[in-house]
Amino acid sequence: MFLRKLILFGLLIFAFSACRNQVNQPSGVAPSSLRDVPALRLNFRYEADVPAPDLTNEASQIEERNGLVQADFDQNRPQEILDMTVTSPDKQRVLAVFHNVTDVQNEYRLEMYSADGKSLKIITHEGMAVHFPETIRWAPDSSAVAFVAMARLAKTGGLVNENGETGDGAEPVPTVEATPESLPENTNTEAANAAPAETPQTGQPAAPVLTFRTEQIYLSDANGNDVKPVTQNEGLIYFYYVWSPDSSALAALAAKSTEWKIFQFQADQRGEMFRPAGRPRIVEKTGRQRLLDDYPTQVHPVWSPDSAKVAAAFDKQIRIYDAVGNAPTQAAILLRNQLLLSSKVYDDLNKPEAPVEPNSNANTNKNANTNVPADLPEGVLPDENSLVSFNPITKLFWSEETLLYFETAYVKEYKESVNNVRSNARWHRLVLSPQAVALGNQ
Repeated sequence: MFLRKLILFGLLIFAFSACRNQVNQPSGVAPSSLRDVPALRLNFRYEADVPAPDLTNEASQIEERNGLVQADFDQNRPQEILDMTVTSPDKQRVLAVFHNVTDVQNEYRLEMYSADGKSLKIITHEGMAVHFPETIRWAPDSSAVAFVAMARLAKTGGLVNENGETGDGAEPVPTVEATPESLPENTNTEAANAAPAETPQTGQPAAPVLTFRTEQIYLSDANGNDVKPVTQNEGLIYFYYVWSPDSSALAALAAKSTEWKIFQFQADQRGEMFRPAGRPRIVEKTGRQRLLDDYPTQVHPVWSPDSAKVAAAFDKQIRIYDAVGNAPTQAAILLRNQLLLSSKVYDDLNKPEAPVEPNSNANTNKNANTNVPADLPEGVLPDENSLVSFNPITKLFWSEETLLYFETAYVKEYKESVNNVRSNARWHRLVLSPQAVALGNQ
């Protein structure tokens, strides 16, 4: 009996010690970093109409064309046109984006150059076409570059097959026939029968690599080698991505090709620029992927500075997702009420002008109600139709571990840019902190 009690007492002591180790924080002491706090345990304070953050470092990596690379094209490659160059953060590599004079419009090729203008490797083989070149991004540590590509189209409207031939347009032939079910997970499958690229006067030819009928994300190392698709989801179009600060993964947006076509048609009917919406997800360099949300958004997701979390915006709501850990959580921050109240104050102080749509005779927002009283009873939210500056979230910027900025604005972009409307742009921020429950024993 005594021995049983002694064993039970020992087990209790062990369990108590294990619980203390799991919390890793003494009671009442805040974690040293928000990285240790799950998204579900974050607290926030809303601060309206703050000065805009410094977005200097957020500028696109697109630059003026490198002079040495341009000289190589001018002197040695009369049938190829250099469109842009993208230099690695460490300045040791220059990625050339170019096209052949016979290529289909908006399809590009890639080649890696050294800093001294010497061609190292052709990245894209003859059956691969790069799309959305403005999204090409180097990893912060310069170890890899990400780009979007798919099977190359021919002028007939079909896809280039392994023999360099095309289909009849009605039944396009992919460079490599592939379906998600037939692909091994997290592998770089190469097509042995893909057509090799023509070798230029300098540089090594491109290795064959798997391509798809829709735009996928590819990675190449800094020497132009190890080219592989890190997404292999036929039917999805990956149109935006951003590297995590630690260069381990990408936060991306992807849209179904059927949705893409429908929304693009609708935008064309309205005469508007097409702005795609996609579902946010995390894509690791290994190819492992995690869908973060099933609701599409046009706002580009952002990483926390410590690479531990991703934030996305949906209309007047921000959602934060854990990017690390075995049991990731997520939190939804509903900002409608806060934005209503701060917009009322902003409108009263600034009297912003309502946006005027093109070809409209109206001088004010059709929803504006000029008879709304300036003062509202306590606890009563203002009518959103009376507020000109009450607009959806259009941009996110995570500047510091505890500071998440977001912009609200009224934006309309038309094919004729003279009609574009952008008004009442306002910056706000969330000051993040651990919830009280995260400070002590849970």
